[in-house]
Amino acid sequence: MKFPVLRIYALAYLLFLYAPILLLPIFAFNDGTIIAFPLKGFTTHWFEEMWSNPTLGTAVKNSMIIAVSSAIFATAFGIFAARASTRFSFPGKGPIIGLIMLPLVLPEIIVSVSLLVVLLGMGVKLTIFTVILGHVLICTPYSIAILNTAFGALDRSLEEAAYDLGEGKWSTFRLIILPLVMPGIISSLLISFTISLDEFIIAFFLAGNEPTLPTYIFSQLRFPKQIPMIMALGTCLVLLSVVLLTIAEYFRRRGIAKTGAKDSGGFL
Repeated sequence: MKFPVLRIYALAYLLFLYAPILLLPIFAFNDGTIIAFPLKGFTTHWFEEMWSNPTLGTAVKNSMIIAVSSAIFATAFGIFAARASTRFSFPGKGPIIGLIMLPLVLPEIIVSVSLLVVLLGMGVKLTIFTVILGHVLICTPYSIAILNTAFGALDRSLEEAAYDLGEGKWSTFRLIILPLVMPGIISSLLISFTISLDEFIIAFFLAGNEPTLPTYIFSQLRFPKQIPMIMALGTCLVLLSVVLLTIAEYFRRRGIAKTGAKDSGGFL
């Protein structure tokens, strides 16, 4: 009797968790401004309004710049940190890595306010550049967590064999190590991009007058007539997030298979 009860509980929990996401496309195609049943009819008007909105276009452009920049910088820092933590031993290694990973457990509101106070104290103007700084801080621990697995699974004998054959440290890293960890790097880029694109709190505090996609969505929630368009936008964002996470998980598993490491669980 326990198994049916637990199964029903699990299904009810998943339904409660994902029902709002499932309702997004339903109301995005609803020909009505009131988010309620019964539906008025089928329409693509809200998607057309979304694509023709100039303010939304600016917010999307800013968010893309921030997300791409954050993903590149976070992954670059993640490569350095993961390589150092898995290959070398140095004084204070544990505390240093722990300090780098600290944003994973800190509340984002604390990180955002702290960054705001520091940046304003330094006289730095709030722009998308300051948002990139905050997102790199948040995304780097995720990048390190992914790349630690990729670098930790490498067979050191391959690197030593390259040295014996006359390759230098840089050529060994470029020709041997980098291709082996490339699936992890791609996965890190995609995860960091997704996290940055969806992040709201840091963007809210550090964007200044530059709108980003999450802050634009938040500002439009005050206007009931804009809600259906936000539903259409949310549908597109959910689809994009699912696609990016699926691709990231594919490359993560490909990297594990390539290096022969044990899979300890993934994103999907």
